[in-house]
Amino acid sequence: MPAVPPWPPRSLPRLFVQVPLDDGARVELDAGQANYLGNVLRMKEGGELLLFDGRSGEWLARIAEAGKKRMALVVERRTREAEAIPDVWLAFAPVKRSQTDWLIEKATELGAARLIPVTTQRTVVERVKLERLRAIAVEAAEQCGRTVLPQIGEPLPLAQLLDERDAARILYFADEGGGAPAGTAFKPGPAMILTGPEGGFTDDERAAIRAAPGAIAISLGPRILRAETAALAALAAYMALAGDWR
Repeated sequence: MPAVPPWPPRSLPRLFVQVPLDDGARVELDAGQANYLGNVLRMKEGGELLLFDGRSGEWLARIAEAGKKRMALVVERRTREAEAIPDVWLAFAPVKRSQTDWLIEKATELGAARLIPVTTQRTVVERVKLERLRAIAVEAAEQCGRTVLPQIGEPLPLAQLLDERDAARILYFADEGGGAPAGTAFKPGPAMILTGPEGGFTDDERAAIRAAPGAIAISLGPRILRAETAALAALAAYMALAGDWR
């Protein structure tokens, strides 16, 4: 009788590090990472894990030294090249903290290349903590197997986003007033998806977005979606129709 493989299957821990990785490189972990591996996962000298630096792919490393508050790793070999992700940006109006955190986590898992908080007339969130959002993106990338982190841009007013964007990057505008069905609108190529706040864009904002060069209004179906749901639904549709799910 054939042996039954263990379930769930064993997988190595993955960590993002901010130092360049290469064969034989030595990596000193920060205190938080050392605590996670040593005290949470109970890993010891000789234990294996996967590292990525956001540039050079994924690497197998081994614990060379393990202490109470520090840990040193030695990189042994590359396991994967850096992934090629679709050039799609998600520009979204921030909502409450827990929903925005969830949006960042899931947009990272879905493969967004860049995430841009956008303030609108109906945006109720006054402050976005970028370091928090970046930490959430790192953790999501560690869990989902990404080797390249999404860039997280500084918050921009909607008018500035429209003025400064490259018109060669198609702007897909999720318009609650209607537009081309998302199932037929998305095409491969550099793209920005723009979704609005709770309560939607004002009429003036909708008119300004529709007038922007290269803007295409899209519909996300007949139902009213929450702001964070709309952002992720649009991104998932893009990945399925024009991104790397094809």
